[in-house]
Amino acid sequence: MADKTPLESFGRGGRGAFLLAALQNQPRRPGQSPPASEQSAASSSSTSDQHGEPKAFGRGAFLQSLLSQGRGRAIPQSSGPDPPRPIGRGRGLALSSVLTEASFKPKPEIPATPASTSTEPQPTPVTPPISEFEELSIGEYKGTMGIPTKLEVNYIYLRTYHGKGIYEYHVDFEPVIDSNNMKFRLMSDPVVKEVIGNVKTFDGMKLYLPLKLAYSPTKIAVTRQTDGAIITIVIRLVKKSSPSDCLHLYNLLFRKVMRTLKMIQVGRNYFNPKGGIPVPQHRLEIWPGYVTAVQEYEGGVMLNCDASFRVLRTVTARDLMQEMSSQAKSGNFRDQVLKNLVGCVVLTRYNNKTYKVDDITWEMSPKSTFKSRDGTEISFIDYYKRSYDIQITDLNQPLLLSKGKKRDTREGEEPQLICLIPELCFMTGLTDAMRSDFKVMKDIAVYTRVQPENRQLALQKFVDNVRNNPEAKQVFDNWNIELVPDPVSLDGRVLPTEKIVFGGGASILASPEADWGREATGNNVLVPVHFVKWAVVFPKRDSGKVREFVKMLRNVCPRMGIDVKEPQYIEIHNDRTETYCEAIKDIINPTLQIVVAIFPTPRDDRYSAIKKLCCIEMPVPSQAINLRTISDARKLRSVVQKIALQMNCKLGGELWSVHIPMSDLMVCGMDTYHDNTRGRRSVLAFVASINQNRTRWFSMTTMQKPGQEFGDSLKMLFISALRKYFEVNHRLPEKIILYRDGVGDGQLDVVKNYETQQLASCFQHFSADYTPSLSVVVVQKRINTRMYTVERQNNRKMLKNPAPGTILDHTVTRKSLYDFFLVSQHVRQGTVSPTHYIVVTDTGSMKPDYMQRIAYKMTHLYYNWPGTVRVPAPCQYAHKLAYLVGQNLHKETHSDLSDRLFYL
Repeated sequence: MADKTPLESFGRGGRGAFLLAALQNQPRRPGQSPPASEQSAASSSSTSDQHGEPKAFGRGAFLQSLLSQGRGRAIPQSSGPDPPRPIGRGRGLALSSVLTEASFKPKPEIPATPASTSTEPQPTPVTPPISEFEELSIGEYKGTMGIPTKLEVNYIYLRTYHGKGIYEYHVDFEPVIDSNNMKFRLMSDPVVKEVIGNVKTFDGMKLYLPLKLAYSPTKIAVTRQTDGAIITIVIRLVKKSSPSDCLHLYNLLFRKVMRTLKMIQVGRNYFNPKGGIPVPQHRLEIWPGYVTAVQEYEGGVMLNCDASFRVLRTVTARDLMQEMSSQAKSGNFRDQVLKNLVGCVVLTRYNNKTYKVDDITWEMSPKSTFKSRDGTEISFIDYYKRSYDIQITDLNQPLLLSKGKKRDTREGEEPQLICLIPELCFMTGLTDAMRSDFKVMKDIAVYTRVQPENRQLALQKFVDNVRNNPEAKQVFDNWNIELVPDPVSLDGRVLPTEKIVFGGGASILASPEADWGREATGNNVLVPVHFVKWAVVFPKRDSGKVREFVKMLRNVCPRMGIDVKEPQYIEIHNDRTETYCEAIKDIINPTLQIVVAIFPTPRDDRYSAIKKLCCIEMPVPSQAINLRTISDARKLRSVVQKIALQMNCKLGGELWSVHIPMSDLMVCGMDTYHDNTRGRRSVLAFVASINQNRTRWFSMTTMQKPGQEFGDSLKMLFISALRKYFEVNHRLPEKIILYRDGVGDGQLDVVKNYETQQLASCFQHFSADYTPSLSVVVVQKRINTRMYTVERQNNRKMLKNPAPGTILDHTVTRKSLYDFFLVSQHVRQGTVSPTHYIVVTDTGSMKPDYMQRIAYKMTHLYYNWPGTVRVPAPCQYAHKLAYLVGQNLHKETHSDLSDRLFYL
């Protein structure tokens, strides 16, 4: 008996028959091809009428009658005479009688406005009117599967007042003026202010006002101060702007409010210097702050606000210079200083401003002079003493140079160079050494990993400060805007727990924390690869610890279904990189499965050299282990178990799987690595599943221009993956999902119109009739959306991290996109960050429930961690591969390794 299609599984009578009929006639979005079930002819049966459609009973009959009257959700209606109305049964008959008396029409949910006895106009939410078509198209992307849960998000509604709004005007100058600076001066003239008021936003052409002028056009004559000429300003009304047209204005208002609240801009965000938290043991200071953004969402125009932290160092640029002076070898001190300081951002605490260091001038010092505003020559020493009461101590230090910002430069002029005193410039951000220091990151995390309740408390504090601060409130009142006092509460869903399948038919349900570490080492792996011919390379002095490692490996592997033979021991007399490479070259042969290299100390150059040898020159899987990792006898068993699983993957083995009820589905991942080193090329990594379980992967990379994000060679990579899929399965995939990482909102159109077109053009290389469904999903990790599960304890609201599998696909999703938020992993500290999925292309009309479930299932298949990860496994594999090539190899990997996870 042939397998049922997903549509046929709904049922054959009642609602099942109705849903089958409805889904088979469901409209498709532009550019989508019909699903396979739609293309096949429907066979007749005892449950079908004379037209071949399933016969409905009960509620199915009633719902079918509604559709025939045009009362369904966007299902096409026939142009012929109305068919005879089926007779309802049971609840179908009851529903029919109820709706005969009164029709039901759902309304968009609008946040409640507090009651007020004031005679002033009352605020209402900034929610643009939603037409029936727009409402239905949004609902099309909403799933239904999972257990309902109450959520709270870090979004705040914006409200405006009835009868008031923002008006957009076009401004002309007669005679024509080219200089924007002169336009701004004229628009700030007192004569103009008398007409338009003090509240305005002007960009040189467009003028936004919170009021409507009495006349349009309005003409104002102004005297130009530079030459006394009379300039006529003509202001014409364009339209009363909707909230969605003024998002840039709202964001500018929040920047102004931040400055009103005495917050300092560092980078793109604002921080509170008075609330700085010192971390003296690491010479650091942490400033709390906020990330804000106003955007239009399905629920209306809202503010997204999240607590943020900026790590500042209490070390000055001069301190770094002195440290490098004591450590540098003769002749390279200046090179070291340039390398470590140029490009860094420094903070001058005397005015709380940040500057980017563009160069260092060795010819100047604090004793050098410059022209002040009044034209007199003054030294830097005297200037800082007079202006800030600061006494400079080192009079011979060189000066830092920073280019002035474009917005502070007059039109037609070059940006000015700003000279900075190193001892007054504090370094910002963490160095690579600090990031790799576990103790430093742990001490910082105490302050930056905020629990859900404290994070939402920070949001509430910000809203209260804005509403209660007279100056900040006035900024919004001027533009007829108000912040709703409480964050947005929504209904979400928690997807079902996934079953993890191991070898020998064993399976378990993932824990509530989505972790199966103990089960992964206590069950047989799905597909084991026995260690028959393998070698260990190590310094002779570490022989004892290495043999203990091998003994433990042979002890733990049989429990996982892996047989481990005694390896070939290669003892070397020193730990030089050349010695390791020569030893490995001598033992590599066609029968060798894997090389294990044990290093006495971690060194990037040695690691890179061995990886280049084993991944490019003489392809063989390799495992690098630091001696310190296997030196602790108490942790040796758990460490060796993880190493064994990793080695099994590198040899082509499979550890576990989850059930995805879709045959001939290929899942792909794509990511790009950018090297900050000047002249280094970017790396594009492409990973695709090649078997029906989605547990074997094909991996390739290509080198691109420095800084290039989008793939030019995508066709070559995709065609190679399809050929490998055909080689393994003897047929091509019918459904393809590509998860694209590393793309921001401004790049979505490029992915859709450039990369997706490359992928679609590959199908004709195999057959003119080969047209599989293609879904391209952008995966965004660096987002500021946070969501929390709401629980009640003793009549008190408690906020907790959502459970893995929590989905949110409405209200705070984008109005014009097919997107959803998914929390896939569990965190033990701080607040979990959801992942944002944006479906930019979906030619297969896949149901939102299926799209969401597959994304969650794929987060279970990353073999470097026995639990769920933040992004789908192919995305994480692509990230890992791109990082290895970009950081260590700087060249494309050998094709012989492409069907194994050699980069784990």
